[in-house]
Amino acid sequence: MSTRTYEFEGVSLDRARWIIGLVVPAVLVVGWHLAVVTGVFPPYQLPKPLSVLETLYSLAVSGELSGHVSVTVQRVFFGCVIGMTAAVLLGTLTGISRTASALLDPLFQSLKNIPSLAWVPLFLLWFGIGEVAKVLLIAVGAFFPVYLNLSTGLHAVDDELREVAEVYDLTRYETLKSVVFPAALPSLFVGVRSGVGLAWMFVVAAELIGASQGLGFLMKNGRVLSRPDLIVGAILLFALFGNITDLAVKEVEKRVVDW
Repeated sequence: MSTRTYEFEGVSLDRARWIIGLVVPAVLVVGWHLAVVTGVFPPYQLPKPLSVLETLYSLAVSGELSGHVSVTVQRVFFGCVIGMTAAVLLGTLTGISRTASALLDPLFQSLKNIPSLAWVPLFLLWFGIGEVAKVLLIAVGAFFPVYLNLSTGLHAVDDELREVAEVYDLTRYETLKSVVFPAALPSLFVGVRSGVGLAWMFVVAAELIGASQGLGFLMKNGRVLSRPDLIVGAILLFALFGNITDLAVKEVEKRVVDW
């Protein structure tokens, strides 16, 4: 009986958190509307919230919006897969090998400080303006948070856990599989959440240059046409899909870490 009550209360608490989380965005939208209607911002600089919704609705009805969204989501997906796969491999290598860490970690620590836009000219030179350049640019953004958090998490595994493995006479492979990697999983998921967030930031840089589809292209098109409703609408969609993917990663983390 008490277990069911606890579960019911847990659901109520989750709903309450959702409601509380909507308070600040709702206040911002109201403030946004008031700022436009009172003349603080002219409509050609900041459109009304309703104007943005109408623009997005018209794009959705025409089918144009789904095309832009699907292209951007695909780019982010493949960029994350490539970047995070490389990050897990190299993060594991530097996390369990001091020699590999001494050789590779200083390089990656330096490369992570390069801004996203600084990669664009080089990638355009190497790969042209096709999809390869865009996906690899996103992969760069997804790579570094996962690599850094996983490598750090593996280094930070408590020595007592390793000693327990020695007591049970586990092999090195068994120790890594059963002790070290499970202990580093929380750090890995922190990196994945950050990597997905950076992937959504890098896709903007990728689509602002040399793209004919995508939310970044929609934003650029809004600037060219002096359509702030398109620009703001694209920004809101980036925020929406970025939040959705973050919630998805959190759900996977909850299931994997608590398993």
